[in-house]
Amino acid sequence: MKPLLDVRALTVELPTAQGWVRPVNEVSLQVGAGECLGLVGESGSGKTMLSLAIMGLLPVGARVSGQAWLAKETTDIKEVEEVKAMRTGLVALKEHEYRLLRGREIAMIFQEPMTSLNPVMRVGAQVEEAIRAHRPKMAAELVRKNMLEALRLAAVPEAEERARQYPHQLSGGLRQRVMIAMAIAAGLAEPNVAQARLLIADEPTTALDVTVQKEILELLQRLGRELHLGLLFITHDLGVVAQVADRVAVMYAGRVVEEGPVKEVLRVPRHPYTQGLLAASPKLERGKLTPIPGSVPKLTALPPGCAFEPRCAFRRDQCSATVPELREANEAHSARCVLV
Repeated sequence: MKPLLDVRALTVELPTAQGWVRPVNEVSLQVGAGECLGLVGESGSGKTMLSLAIMGLLPVGARVSGQAWLAKETTDIKEVEEVKAMRTGLVALKEHEYRLLRGREIAMIFQEPMTSLNPVMRVGAQVEEAIRAHRPKMAAELVRKNMLEALRLAAVPEAEERARQYPHQLSGGLRQRVMIAMAIAAGLAEPNVAQARLLIADEPTTALDVTVQKEILELLQRLGRELHLGLLFITHDLGVVAQVADRVAVMYAGRVVEEGPVKEVLRVPRHPYTQGLLAASPKLERGKLTPIPGSVPKLTALPPGCAFEPRCAFRRDQCSATVPELREANEAHSARCVLV
């Protein structure tokens, strides 16, 4: 079965005063329909920049190379030519072509809902706006019906009353649910096109208390099952990954350094960076945490070999010579380390 999202050697370059830097460096990954891939790494590892590249939301001046394909299925015969255009790859799409995709085939939940929502618009109107962007001729009554359905699917209680409120009148958890409703609303309004089948969640539980965080994670899992979504879940919390993800990809300095089934990677990590993240994570048993020494290298001054080599307790001479390739520990688990 073909993956829903297939990224091959995707590279993003940004101009700086010190020259071009690569926050995303030859990243390859796949997400299947109904599957959740957890993307883990420290701040600055390239997780969000990768998601923006997939969404076509990179800053002006960015250069993109590599490939990213989004599979599409439709029952609408009129869209055959459109399907062919989209299969040329996301990287090759123009802005007007991306607008056909965003919200309908691919959607993103941003990290901080308070800054993503319009503070002077009622939340119901903002969800309706996501529907009208793709169905401008839809009757107002049907738009409202789909908006309320999206809010209910996103577990917003008393949807009609909440739709009349402004973002500042809602709690953090409710604002995040509204963002989820916006992500799936356009797909609900189009019977011939599947709901936004790829959903990118960029640390959606940041700044939420533990109880609300658990509710949001369970909501995303339920929507993934019911709507058959592929979920790319970006986080720095390995505990969250263990709860929601089927597979996990660990990023460091713009590269994927380890990938595999989440249970196997967390139980038997093969890359020293993944081992360091686990050692630094809080556990139920009281004990001392072991931080990773040093800090993430600047993108303008990456070492010539393995980017983690200066911080690695297991480094060898060959680690500083060339960038290691991804090596297979088994058919489903690989790591970018000479020790594998």
